[in-house]
Order: sequence, then structure tokens, then C-alpha cells
Amino acid sequence: MGGYKLKLNFKNIFIVTVISVVAIIVVITIFDGVLNQRQEPRRSFVVENGKPMLGFCVDAMVIERWQKDINIVKTKAEELGFQVEVVNAYESGEKQIEQIRSLVKEGAVAIFVLPYDKDGLSEVIAEAKKEGVIIISYDRLIANADVDAYVSFDNVAVGEYMASALIEKAPTGNYVIINGSKLDHNAYMFNEGYYNVLQPYIDAEEITIISEVWADNWREEYAIDAVSKLLIEDVQIDAIIGANDRLAEGAISVLSEFGLVGAIPVVGHDADVSACQKIVEGKQLMTVYKPIKNLAEGAVELVYKMLQNQDVIVYETINDGKFDVPFYKFDVIPVDASNMRETVIKDLFHREEDVYRQD
Repeated sequence: MGGYKLKLNFKNIFIVTVISVVAIIVVITIFDGVLNQRQEPRRSFVVENGKPMLGFCVDAMVIERWQKDINIVKTKAEELGFQVEVVNAYESGEKQIEQIRSLVKEGAVAIFVLPYDKDGLSEVIAEAKKEGVIIISYDRLIANADVDAYVSFDNVAVGEYMASALIEKAPTGNYVIINGSKLDHNAYMFNEGYYNVLQPYIDAEEITIISEVWADNWREEYAIDAVSKLLIEDVQIDAIIGANDRLAEGAISVLSEFGLVGAIPVVGHDADVSACQKIVEGKQLMTVYKPIKNLAEGAVELVYKMLQNQDVIVYETINDGKFDVPFYKFDVIPVDASNMRETVIKDLFHREEDVYRQD
């Protein structure tokens, strides 16, 4: 039986030197073992009278960056000979299930799924895999689904960078944490990162978490309500974590009403253009930049290799609640006013004139 192999590379001792985007790995002891051999027949890369279809099922478009991901995926996929079909679930788990089934029926050879509800897709994913469709959990992990691969960033590091920046600015005091959606596995990974950094300070009673909330659908109203309530009650706030830049912006809007913008450090992530503007203006402390070009192009190249029956080596897995899934992890970069030009602007993620506004 043909098909690609996903291999897990176990290393006892290794040195990794990264030069640009090329990783040169020096390995002293290596054992290569097959991690996962796909058992289902998969669809042919060659489609008669047309290009093979790559589906991209997005949970919603409320987060700024998703349009960037879509554009990069489409460009790279078309370069490699795919046609791309993008569908938007509009924050509906049921709609996303219907869309995945529709993409399978339309003949997709592979589908990128950016899940709305991490817990609601295992059944439809199993159906798709039985039909020979490669399923990539794109940026967010799908629970209990045994997807072919999870392609994302180092989401724990995202949270660690955010909390570390606040510790440097406010090593003691009252912290507010506004987490993301409970339906999004990444929100839990970010949270793990926060506490990796904050817990020793909490244990030493140097930092107190005075409020921690979870924002349904990543809506900024939860940040606004949490910060407003504390300030109205005249509770001192020394630092605020917004799980993404949208939540950070909600917190900053409240601080503005109380004349506290810049006085209380706020962090977020995603490097939204509005957040980058606030950073250079001194209104937000930092953000975390995810080089999505690496992620989007890497995901397309991964699928292309799978469809060409090439062995794919992975160095890490992540447990989705039931299965150990191959995890293709990309690095993230903390960004503040000191390195804005060397990161998001240099990478053309944002234009300089859009970040450094001339009012």
C-alpha cells in the first residue's frame, strides 16, 4: 500500500544552528521511527480536467491576521499547482462541519481546518480521512481527531514572552489576565506560557492575579468589562495581559477613559497594525509577532510532500486528548518599540507609514 510516512526523529544529543530559514542539525545519536503510516487510501494529487483542490476552512474573519494567512496560502498553493477553495464558518461549529463535508464531496485532496470549536470536529474529520483527504489542523489544534498534522507556532512561548515583558516592567503588583476563547486550544497554551513565568512570583506573593477572565469568541467586550469593573471599584491594576491584540486594545480603551494609558503596561499578541501603532506611541508595551508567511507556506509545502509520497520527518508531537499528532512548530518573535523596524516592517508584515502614523 502506498502513501506518505510521517517519521518522528528521536535525538539524545543534538545541536541546532539556524542560518536564515535553513536549519542545520548536527545529531550525535539518532533513531528514526515511523510515527504514523496513513491507512486510508488517499486521493490522487492528479485530478482529471483540472487542478487538485486544497480546501481552507476558516472559523471566522474577526481576527485581522486570517486574511493574510489566506492570501499567502493561496499564492503558494497555486504556485505548486493547486486550486484553493476558502470557506468561512462565521463562528458556527455546525456550519464548519457542513463546510468540511462539502469540501470532501467537491473533491478536495487536502483541507486546512482552522477550527471554531476544538471539541466539535472529531467525527467529521474521521469521515474526511476515510475518504482519503489529508487534514491539517491549521494554527489551532483540533481535539480527539487524529489529524494528519498540526501546523502552528510555539504558542506556549507566545505566553512566556508576554508575561516576561510585564515582569520586566512590573515585577510586583496586581495583574489582570484576559484569556481567549475556551473553544480555542491555543488560548490554553498561551495561558500555560503566562503561568510558566508568573507562578514563581505568585508563589512568592510578589504578584497577585486579581482578575482572570475568558473571552468568548475572542470578543474585546470581556476585556472592557473586566478592566472597567476593577477601575470603577478603585482597585489598583499594575499590569494587564490581553491574550491577543484585540483584547489588549479593549483594555487600553478603558485605560484611556480613566487617563491611565501608558501608566499601566498592557501586552497582547498577533502584531495587529493597531497594536503596533500603540506600541510606538507608548500606549501598549509589546506584542508577539508570528511570521505567518513561514507558517502558511510551510503548511502548503507539507501537504505537497505528503501528496508526492515523500517521507516527512517531524521532531515533535502534541497530544490532542486521544492521539499524538505530528506538530510542525514555528518560532515567534517578541516585538516592542525597540525592534519594530527590524521585525514586522522588515518582513513587510506592515508598512512603516502605517505603523508610524503622521497625525
